[in-house]
Amino acid sequence: MRIAILGWGSLIWCPRGLPQEGSWEKGGPHLPIEFSRISSDGRITLVIDPTNGESVPTRFALSPRADLEDAICDLRTREGTTATNIGFIDLKHGTERCKVYPKAAAVIHDWAKGKEFDGVVWTDLPPNFQDELRMPFSLENAQKYLNGLPKSVAQQARKYIQNAPPEVDTPLRRNLLQSGWLKS
Repeated sequence: MRIAILGWGSLIWCPRGLPQEGSWEKGGPHLPIEFSRISSDGRITLVIDPTNGESVPTRFALSPRADLEDAICDLRTREGTTATNIGFIDLKHGTERCKVYPKAAAVIHDWAKGKEFDGVVWTDLPPNFQDELRMPFSLENAQKYLNGLPKSVAQQARKYIQNAPPEVDTPLRRNLLQSGWLKS
């Protein structure tokens, strides 16, 4: 089985032992992505967000695994999450899991078929800004949240946003660049 791993955030610049063959390549499927997840350490991170996300190109790398369950396990381990938070498409067996944005399954499927992949895995964590902060995600609320972070957490959040691939040009990233927050 030829399996692709999709990435749009820290997987690309900080794979932390994620098994992969070669480097991350441009040309992954376009998905609605935004910095709308609050991580356990307080950073604001990129996720598929069908409500607030903007369609941006993702990147992909080849998994060295020949079994889809092994590729799912690799990504689950790197992300420190459960297997249910790893999306997948198995073109060979016609199965999939895509819970955050089910419409993405067709986009990823078509992309994978065109690239002659048998399977694809990706991080399928939902946006949680509103759940964590008790306010809806908006550019203003995200800026307010980031401005209120302790200095060390703000530095980590800034580094994460700055390190995201340039093509992951989301509304929040543009807003933070324009406001000067990314240069602080």
